[in-house]
Amino acid sequence: MHLTFLGGSDGVTGSKALLEAGGARLFVDCGLFQGVKRLRLRNWDALPLAAAQIDAVVLTHAHLDHSGFLPRLMQLGFAGRVHATEATRDLCALLLPDAGHLQQEEADYANRHGFSRHAPALPLYDEAQARRSLASFAVQRFDVGFEPVPGLHARFGSAGHLLGAASVRIEHQGRSILFSGDLGRADDLLMPPPAPPPAADVVVVESTYGDRLHGDADPLEAVAQIVNRTAARGGTVVVPAFAVGRAQMLLYCLHRLKLARRIPDLPVYLNSPLAAGASALYRQTSAGACRLSPADRTAMFEGVTVVGSVEESKRLNELRWPSVIISASGMASGGRVVHHLKAYAPQARNTLLFCGFQAPGTRGAALVGGAGRVKIHGQYVPVRAEVVHLDMLSAHADRDGLLGWLGALPRPPRRVYVNHGEPVASDALRLAIEERFGWPAEVPEHGRRIAVD
Repeated sequence: MHLTFLGGSDGVTGSKALLEAGGARLFVDCGLFQGVKRLRLRNWDALPLAAAQIDAVVLTHAHLDHSGFLPRLMQLGFAGRVHATEATRDLCALLLPDAGHLQQEEADYANRHGFSRHAPALPLYDEAQARRSLASFAVQRFDVGFEPVPGLHARFGSAGHLLGAASVRIEHQGRSILFSGDLGRADDLLMPPPAPPPAADVVVVESTYGDRLHGDADPLEAVAQIVNRTAARGGTVVVPAFAVGRAQMLLYCLHRLKLARRIPDLPVYLNSPLAAGASALYRQTSAGACRLSPADRTAMFEGVTVVGSVEESKRLNELRWPSVIISASGMASGGRVVHHLKAYAPQARNTLLFCGFQAPGTRGAALVGGAGRVKIHGQYVPVRAEVVHLDMLSAHADRDGLLGWLGALPRPPRRVYVNHGEPVASDALRLAIEERFGWPAEVPEHGRRIAVD
């Protein structure tokens, strides 16, 4: 087997690995690059092989940095199957068309207002192309072996993180490789902890939070303090939230806090059709796939106003009473939330709350970094609102969580490759692996091809 790192190898987006074995070619994940322009431009770059030569794709989970390149891959000629868990397939049925719709919408907006450097501005793919890609999905169950291509034996194990998220072990002729996918937390409010990993010769592990700890702070208390001080100023809390996972976690936090009367019974608006659709999947999920009881999963949406139309969304920009607006996207890179940022960022009484990793080059990273103004729709918007970033609300395992998962391996691997992290985080985890376990570990460069032996 040979493995080539085509994404996620120098950042937290674009996860894409080419696995070659016995003449077959398999992609593990197929994500979009996001963040700084040099990364986003990689979405338009030619692949190192023709898409038609790729036999299959295995997805660890549905987030766009792992799945969002699929429609483009199919445009380029891929005709194989996409293997995923049932929940990953269902979430991709929401995420991919939404991504295509937003790309088309943003290209149209740029063309109407003339702020794109390209004439005309084009989407990487549109909603219709994304919907067509869904026909290629093949559902696989956790802990049941399958062959994505003949001779390659794969098995999904639960990774926590979000519904359907998996680690995947792939074996060929006695050699094995384990991809962690994005690993969840042992103390996540919504999701159960990752399952113990199986033995493998080579392990590829994510490192999003490989250089830090989430700490012991109570997430409910942190959210309560933010809501209460914003409400006391007469302001609105705007939350750019990842539509799948973090939006539902925030709704649960607000429900718990209102029930305990730790925050006022202020209006909560969920302004993301995608988050609303994902929330329905969380309500319907089977026992064991989520920590919450069916009653809790229903109660957390009571009193929440789901905003549907564009006109309703625009009216949220004129609120004159303390409220919470939860809207996608989590890094403020697009969607309805950027219109709310334009409306609420200039006013000191408001709060912008970020609750997940912010990739360099995104608006979210700029705001969390203290930017005094951000560019939205070709114009600079002043930032006078309070900006808060709560790492403890992340769905990713921190350094100790990642080391704990690796430490549960039944036997030492021959080598560990650390990817899906910013360079400092990846190298910090590499060093921690070598110091704690004495295992050979390295951070592969983008485009690196290695032998799995």
